[in-house]
Amino acid sequence: MKRISIVVLILCVGSVSVAWGQKPTCGTYTPWAEFHRHNMQRWNPCEKVLNVKNVENLGLKWSYTTGGAVGTSPAVANGVVYVGSEDNNVYALNARTGSKLWSYNIGGRGVFSSPAVANGVVYVGSLDYNVYALNARTGALFWSYVTGGVVSSSPAVANGVVYVGSYNNDTVYALNAKTGAKLWSYTTGGGVNSSPAVANGVVYVGSEDNNVYALNARTGALLWSYVTGSYVDSSPAVANGVVYVGSDDSNVYALNASTGALLWRYATGSYVVSSPAVANGVVYVGSADNKLYALNARTGAKLWKYAPYGAVGSSPAVANGVVYVGSDGGILYALDARTGAELWSYTTNRYYLESSPAVANGTVYVGGDDHNVYAFGLK
Repeated sequence: MKRISIVVLILCVGSVSVAWGQKPTCGTYTPWAEFHRHNMQRWNPCEKVLNVKNVENLGLKWSYTTGGAVGTSPAVANGVVYVGSEDNNVYALNARTGSKLWSYNIGGRGVFSSPAVANGVVYVGSLDYNVYALNARTGALFWSYVTGGVVSSSPAVANGVVYVGSYNNDTVYALNAKTGAKLWSYTTGGGVNSSPAVANGVVYVGSEDNNVYALNARTGALLWSYVTGSYVDSSPAVANGVVYVGSDDSNVYALNASTGALLWRYATGSYVVSSPAVANGVVYVGSADNKLYALNARTGAKLWKYAPYGAVGSSPAVANGVVYVGSDGGILYALDARTGAELWSYTTNRYYLESSPAVANGTVYVGGDDHNVYAFGLK
């Protein structure tokens, strides 16, 4: 997820969590409908087409050019790709062909928030301080809610509620998904660029007051907070009773989801804005030290690290034994999730690639700072 600096510039989803070893329920068509996907872990356990043996045969299926950089993570649902651009538009693209179905202009400010799709509605934040709800089929506006600041946080939708952070008024909001009415808000001591994760009735989110927060999803009441050494712009992942999150203090943290107690932390060589992906007992996370790390989810021990070209602000996605991640070298990588070996890469037309990939139904979708949305599939 792209970091927002106020100095410079002035998100069929539930709270399901798939436990290690538990067989997920997979339909014929499996969406990646929000930044975290539906299990809060940036992991698609239902991907069956792409794998370690054939991912080297990935090729460009299509690309769609917008009018600005695309730093948001695509959402994929019902054969449509939804993505925001710095040209102030939210786009809906045919997932098979890349043709534009509709676009919605939010009016003068860019879109850095990654869309979330639930029950036929697209929810997305904007730099114009609003959260928007759009008809997923037509792009028509259902409602908008004005917050007190920039909304670069990506919405999470669970149980009829939209949860999202606002940057320069330091607040986490819970909005009625049908009407946009505010249910509650919680104000932290710093900007909320982190995207909420919702699991087991709790909202987990980071803040630039250096804290990770756990809030009651129904009331917004504070359950606990944990203070790190710097900003928390990384978005938490929740798995098996543990919250995993990065911090600008260069550490990756594992916290007890019920109490906030520190279980372990791992020091990288620079700040961590990349949001962790958790799959099969492993935490995958990027760092500005130009490395992607694979850590034992229970102990924090390093299993492997990979050094791409450039810092890793992109959040990895995991599917069927493969890790996909972008780098500030403008390159999208596919790595063996077990060993970290590079299996495939694609170089875009711009130095940065801050969008976080989505993997669904044999296709990898990602945005580029070169203004393009990309779709890769087997040749």
